[in-house]
Amino acid sequence: MRRIRARLPEGPGIVVGPGDDAAAVETGPLTLLTTDSLVEGTHFKLEWSPPRLVGRKALTVSLSDVVAMAGMPRFAMVSLVLPPDVKLEFVDGLYDGLLERAAEAGVGLVGGNVCASSTDIVIDVVLVGQGDALLKRSGAQPGDLVVVTGTLGAAAAGVALLAQGARLHDDAFLASTGLWTESSAEAVVHCLRAALDPAPPLALGRALSEHDIAHAGIDLSDGLSGDLLHVCEESGVAARIDAASVPVDPHAAKLARAQGSAGLQLALHGGEDYQLLLAVPPERVDALRDLAVVWELPLTVVGEFLEGAPGLTLRKESGEEPLEPGSFEHFLRPAR
Repeated sequence: MRRIRARLPEGPGIVVGPGDDAAAVETGPLTLLTTDSLVEGTHFKLEWSPPRLVGRKALTVSLSDVVAMAGMPRFAMVSLVLPPDVKLEFVDGLYDGLLERAAEAGVGLVGGNVCASSTDIVIDVVLVGQGDALLKRSGAQPGDLVVVTGTLGAAAAGVALLAQGARLHDDAFLASTGLWTESSAEAVVHCLRAALDPAPPLALGRALSEHDIAHAGIDLSDGLSGDLLHVCEESGVAARIDAASVPVDPHAAKLARAQGSAGLQLALHGGEDYQLLLAVPPERVDALRDLAVVWELPLTVVGEFLEGAPGLTLRKESGEEPLEPGSFEHFLRPAR
């Protein structure tokens, strides 16, 4: 732990950093708390996950939770559960990524814990944020539009590529295309980075707290279909998605077409995109676009919220059909 502590810089708002029994920090009017764990064999595998990128992602998934509520991430604590045979190079690389991502997000790492495991590596992050006006899942209203940021499906395509032998170096440049030819290298790299080093729209999430634009929000961690249903359940509304409007990532779509499938399923159910899904009244969509253009962030209206029992429908050229969520469930799926 002393080796890790020596690497943690001091930052604004840190009254007591690592070294005491607890850290002491200054936060704003509302304090946000979230925690996430990355478990070896479930969320990453050592043979295809460069340590630096594991560190970046470990913090990113918690950052995404805070910005989805229009909060500002401030401080993080990282606990490591490590088997005795873990290499020191892995821990150093992991903290390279954690510190790098923390610096990008303006987050202070204020401590954590290290303990032994008899089996797998576990990386647990507790993130503290602050906010004023928060977005919750429970605010969507009938008539609101379903708006998503960025594109969807690339992370799920990246997970499939990893299983096929495609790899990135620790610097996130291509190491192997796996089963794919060099002509697909650009798409392969893009999707691998989406899976291993996601980039949530942190700045937009923070800006939403200063503007009365959205009624509800959630980050797309478990898939568009599953996360949209969460909003419906918390808000007591239904939702309809227009299949033609879903912003399927073009690189994921290219790889899917090459395999004779459609990228829409990846975008609907794949998960780990870490984009934002917002419930926005129609008259505020232009204001949201004006805000997003500052960061050249794409926004897409993919559907609308409706009166009715919580549930989803998908509108296609052939008509409407029920949409069953196919997103990640921790205790129902085998380890990825």
